[in-house]
Amino acid sequence: MPEMIRGLIADDQSVVRDGLRGLMEIQPDIEVVGEARDGIEAVDQARSLKPDVMLLDMVMPGKDGVQAIIEIKEENPEARILVLTSYAEG
Repeated sequence: MPEMIRGLIADDQSVVRDGLRGLMEIQPDIEVVGEARDGIEAVDQARSLKPDVMLLDMVMPGKDGVQAIIEIKEENPEARILVLTSYAEG
């Protein structure tokens, strides 16, 4: 049996978190261990849950993705973080 990959999703939009969770959970070797609604929660959950990989939005309230990454990497230089973002041009 393959080793499980523990993932954390950090995005302020619940529909995005739900979609990413759905995509991740259909993979037999991925377990979503947590979700964060803002950058502050992302840092806290990265610290407490120690996921194997994080999906992190760059634009979140409380603390943006750049600051969250800096803090997470200060505590855990080996943290693996995939950056998510979308910008609508108007």
